[in-house]
Amino acid sequence: MADEEIPRNYAWAVPIVVIYAGILGLVWFWAQPTVVSFTVLGVALGAIFTLFFLGLSYDGPKSKLYGLKPVTSRMPAVAQPKGHVHFRSKLFWVVVILLMYFLLTNIFLYGVDQATVIDLFQSYRAILAGQQGTLMHLGIGPIVTGSIIMQLFTGAKIINLDLTDDEDKGMYQGAQKVMVVAMIFVEAIPQVFGYLTPSASLVLSLDGWSPGNGMLLADSIIIAQLVFGSYLVFLMDEVVSKWGIGSGISLFIAAGVSQQIVQGTLNWLPAQPGPLTELNPPSGTIPKAIWFFTNLNAQNMASGGWEQVMLHSPNPVVALAGTAAIFFLVAWTESTRIELPLSHAEARGARGRYPLRLIYASNIPVILMAALLANVSMFSILLWSNPALVHFPLLGHQWWVGSYPTAAQATALGVSQTTPLTGGAYYLSTVNGLESWLLPLLNSQEYGAFLVGHVWWQDLAHVLIYFSVMVTGSIIFAKFWIQTTNMGPEAVARQIEASGMQIPGFRREPRVLRRVLARYIPVITVISGAAVGALAAGADLIGTLGNASGTGVLLTVGIIINLYEAMGREQLMEMNPLLRRFLGGE
Repeated sequence: MADEEIPRNYAWAVPIVVIYAGILGLVWFWAQPTVVSFTVLGVALGAIFTLFFLGLSYDGPKSKLYGLKPVTSRMPAVAQPKGHVHFRSKLFWVVVILLMYFLLTNIFLYGVDQATVIDLFQSYRAILAGQQGTLMHLGIGPIVTGSIIMQLFTGAKIINLDLTDDEDKGMYQGAQKVMVVAMIFVEAIPQVFGYLTPSASLVLSLDGWSPGNGMLLADSIIIAQLVFGSYLVFLMDEVVSKWGIGSGISLFIAAGVSQQIVQGTLNWLPAQPGPLTELNPPSGTIPKAIWFFTNLNAQNMASGGWEQVMLHSPNPVVALAGTAAIFFLVAWTESTRIELPLSHAEARGARGRYPLRLIYASNIPVILMAALLANVSMFSILLWSNPALVHFPLLGHQWWVGSYPTAAQATALGVSQTTPLTGGAYYLSTVNGLESWLLPLLNSQEYGAFLVGHVWWQDLAHVLIYFSVMVTGSIIFAKFWIQTTNMGPEAVARQIEASGMQIPGFRREPRVLRRVLARYIPVITVISGAAVGALAAGADLIGTLGNASGTGVLLTVGIIINLYEAMGREQLMEMNPLLRRFLGGE
């Protein structure tokens, strides 16, 4: 459908222009902004209302999203390969993108006062595959959040698209790009309100160029860098998905978490600056254990040394054991599967199996759930401390939404300023190892400081709520993911029939295949979501190396296994064109 063929009802322009002008008028008379800030606001609102007009004015028989086609068709994107991409070329692109990712995580944002940076995503940094204060500050957060919103709208039938139809699926992916760009701005703009503070020198230099607008221009420069870095991540993900192997998002997560695990295991530098002491040992598990064994005698080890090595952060031995246990558990669950026998309808003797893995929905539900909790954490911090949002009706600066310590309180409590103390944000925050919950429950007098001002039942409720939310949320996202990625019974039945295969003893008909697959896929989907959610939350309760989080470790193991299997399939497809068509390589 060309742009000029899109049917529109241009009457929608009148109310949209009136609302747009009304908002700008209210801002001008009430806030009395400078000309520069008013212009920036006008451009931003203009872009938003233009998208609303394009969607609402569409007057065709299909979804309103088709009205966005003039935007989606012109967005920068990575071209789809026209033919089969050789395995060596795919491997080359994976390596190049991975090197680019590590390069971008070491390019710090220009004009930011790094000493005052407050990381809104500190608890979820490993999962979001970003690096604080760099071009990768937002990581994959906007991409995953945009995907969550689109899946929720599709699952709730707010978006009326048939994802089995190629045109509708293409429109869905185009709209998802628009949503990702919108989420980049939604997550980038709040960062400059006290969390990524411009340096004084940059503000002064810009103020000399445009008096009174130095801070606004400095904030705009930082936002522009965040937007550039985030969209670059989006394009890098497309390169890996179309020209490489697997998913770019998964690759970035695995790279970041692997780096943290290696550092948490082998880092010989102390956690805090200064000499090595019993209170400031090496931060890596192995160097830490060696240092205690060589510098403390048996009496000192018995009176607290073993506790330091085994349980106390950073990176205790129990975290090493927990990380290793998650590796083995995920590897085992990934290899557990039900295999449906298949036979070719025309070639006699040609048989195969269609595997239905226990982790059928892969690790995507956990990524989506973690990104959702990361956004809950970010917005609760903003609602508590942002000068503009603290006055938001019902939610602004409310303890039941989430309260956070000041700099002085954080120092006294031994936590960061992004650690929630009360409300929903506290009960949905990540649990960080046995030290934070089990030791205080066993001996509240000796380990009460780890409760950070809470009583034992609040700590227990925090653990139970976090675990339940992770499991339930992962199940819900698993069901959404199966439906939006053509992994449901109907889609799989069509794929098997199109390949010329059938289940022995049954007629070669999609309805028959669908009934057989419907016995397994919905059940496995629920089990898959519950399993990955429980594994991720369980690892958080035990603790992980390098604060990689249980979700990060779970994702990394699953990603590595999936990447290995994908490389095996790519090598098989290189050998047989017919097999390549069956596996979806063309």
